[in-house]
Amino acid sequence: MPRGDVTERRPVVPCVRAIIRDGDGRVLILKRAATAFGEGAWCLPGGKVDYGDSVEQSVCTEVLEETKLTCTSTQFLFYQDSPPLEAGGMHCINLYFTCDVSGAVELNAESSEATWIGRDELEQYELVFRNQEGLQRFWEKD
Repeated sequence: MPRGDVTERRPVVPCVRAIIRDGDGRVLILKRAATAFGEGAWCLPGGKVDYGDSVEQSVCTEVLEETKLTCTSTQFLFYQDSPPLEAGGMHCINLYFTCDVSGAVELNAESSEATWIGRDELEQYELVFRNQEGLQRFWEKD
């Protein structure tokens, strides 16, 4: 959205996104449920950065809350500027991390399913929060 079209000024929202790979190099995505945005679509684990938390703390907290997986290490990859697609939409700065984890996936109420996908399966899923762009960028560098 061009800057001149913005009639409402709202804060930019920092968000974290976790790229968690299994032993075969596939990435974990979650199917959203009981949410105000993107219900039934897929996304990477993640969410908004809470005030007072570092981005590293936030990505680990989101992974634990959404999947019950414990981060054992994280590495920042890149950021993605996600301005609103329509008037009144949220402007996010997505911070992508790779996360090594331990444990078994156990979903909270925000997700109805989890699956592991490879690069060649990305087009089969409807992803929200521009996560498909983030995954494409990740796999280009991989």
